[in-house]
Formats: sequence, structure tokens, C-alpha cells
Amino acid sequence: MEELTVPGVTTAELNAAAEEMIAKEGGTALFKGVKNPQAKFPFPAALCTSVNEEVVHGIPCDRALCEGDIVSVDCGVRLDGYCGDSATTIAIGKVSPATQHLLDVTRRTLELAIELVRPGRMWSEVASRMQAYVEGEKLSVVREFVGHGIGREMHEEPKVPNFWNNSQKRMDFKLLPKMVLAVEPMVNIGGHAVDYAGDDRWVVVTKDRKKAAHFEHTMAVTETGVDVLTDGR
Repeated sequence: MEELTVPGVTTAELNAAAEEMIAKEGGTALFKGVKNPQAKFPFPAALCTSVNEEVVHGIPCDRALCEGDIVSVDCGVRLDGYCGDSATTIAIGKVSPATQHLLDVTRRTLELAIELVRPGRMWSEVASRMQAYVEGEKLSVVREFVGHGIGREMHEEPKVPNFWNNSQKRMDFKLLPKMVLAVEPMVNIGGHAVDYAGDDRWVVVTKDRKKAAHFEHTMAVTETGVDVLTDGR
């Protein structure tokens, strides 16, 4: 997707390429056909392509990407009975310094989580450090959407937040070997509040319509640390 994402390409073209690649490898696109009780229709594509102020669940369409845009490409695949989920946010040509800062901080937030994942550590410690780093960079962590356990199904327990407060104590969990998590910080230039872009109840945007970024890896806790399963090896 990073190779294909250039000025002028449409998000529908990116999705068509992704669907072809997934099918060629014998995989199944996890997102396509997913039902949301609030939405008017099942999700129609293999990719979520969220542009600029869109945080997550952007629907591929004939929108051509322009210089200065950013697009978050989120993809889930089932292969040989197991699921993987990953996302990256791609700059289209040259972007503003503020947008580049957003990308750098969000990517670093995921890297920080990877560095901190160790067996025996409580997730609250990791989430607190992620939030503190983002807010120290004068950006905001999205609260309404979090990561998740993943395995034979895309969404499994536990929920994996990217921030922490005392109201979440019952959600906390200890990192244990063989646990597999999809960790996915979503960061906004402006405030953390989000909203739906329209009445289809799929596309989520920042409430203040400032840009957002999203990075995600599926990772396994090992006996000594972490193995990032979606690192492109």
C-alpha cells in the first residue's frame, strides 16, 4: 500500500489492489462484510482508508488522494485459520510540519508500546506511558476506540486501550506469554473527541475536523518480550 499510495490514486484503487493480493495468497479479508448494529450496511471493503480528519473505518471510494493528504490504511486478514490486523498512516507527497509531527508521534507511540510489552507487566503501565508521551507532544489520544486481543477471530478479549484512568481498573490485565494483541494508537492533532461523519455510522472523524493518524501491529507476548507478527518479514 505504501508503494501504491501516490498523488492521484483513489482509495478504491488501493482497496482493489489489496483484495487481489489477499486472494492471491489464499487469505480472507476480515473487514469485508463486517456488520455494525448501528450501521446501514455491512462494511464493503478489505481496507479501511481514512483520509485526513477521518480516524478509522474510512470507506474506499473514487476520492483521489492529493499532495499534503494523509491516509490511514487498516487491513485485517485471516490466513490458515489465524487473524492478523495492521495499520499505517501514509503521507501523500510533502505534508505540513504539524502533520509530519502527528505521524512521527503516532508511529513512535506504537514503537513505545512494543518496547514496553513484557511478560508480567500490567497493561495499564503500557497504556499510561503511551498517553503521557502523546500528551507531552501536545497531541490527543482517541478514547472511543481501542486495540484488542486477536487469534482465530479478529476481535477477542482483552480490550487494549491506548490511555488509562482509574475508571478502567477492571479492564486491566497482566501480559502473559502466548497472549496475542492488536495494539493500535489513534492520535489527533486537536482534541480527542470523535464523531461520525454521516448517517451510515461507519466513518469516524475528529470532532474538530483536525487530522488524525493510526498505526497498528499484531504482536505476541513471548517468554522474554514481544514478537511483532505484522512487521512485514
